[in-house]
Amino acid sequence: MLRRCVKMCMKQLFKKSSATRTIHLGLIGLMFVTALAVYAEAEMYRGYETPPYQVVRSNGEVELREYQPHLLAEVTVRGSRSSAISSGFRTLANYIFGGNIEAEKVAMTAPVAQTAAAEGTWTVNFMMPSEYSLDTLPKAKNPAIRFTEAPRERQLVIAFAGRGTDRNLARHTDKLRTHAAVEGLQIAGAPRYYFYDDPFTLPWNRRNEVAFSVQ
Repeated sequence: MLRRCVKMCMKQLFKKSSATRTIHLGLIGLMFVTALAVYAEAEMYRGYETPPYQVVRSNGEVELREYQPHLLAEVTVRGSRSSAISSGFRTLANYIFGGNIEAEKVAMTAPVAQTAAAEGTWTVNFMMPSEYSLDTLPKAKNPAIRFTEAPRERQLVIAFAGRGTDRNLARHTDKLRTHAAVEGLQIAGAPRYYFYDDPFTLPWNRRNEVAFSVQ
């Protein structure tokens, strides 16, 4: 879409006066800068790479996103939600900090994701940097760590600040279900929880999200 708009602008550009061409060139440059900013926001968070997505549409705090395929490292953990996210993160962090067969450090990404699996168990994962493929990732020492490729997928996502407590997650899950019903969107599976910041980040500066897969 951006490329088409720029092409049309360039065709009209040479029909204008010199002064008008200068204004149009400035507008075209602004379009490029804006587009790059949008993509940068979708793929980076505070210096950490995030899964690539485009916002299909936005309604207040709720976004419909289309995620592109990306690699995940994940582990399944038994326990309460809060204990599982901590345990799962420690296992995956050990892997990327060099606790792998090649003793290679892998860049941290965001967010840390958590989804209910079977009763009493949780899947915790985060994206592997886009420079890797399944063949080039360092081999895990811990057999509990799995590597999978997340498919292209649409997700309905609601973001909120504050602490990612069970109460906050449940409240925003309910809001997301209500939004999906009003918009006529069919959501599937368990809610996914995305945590973008470390525990030392002040609550009002934190980014948390709840997401559902959209069919």
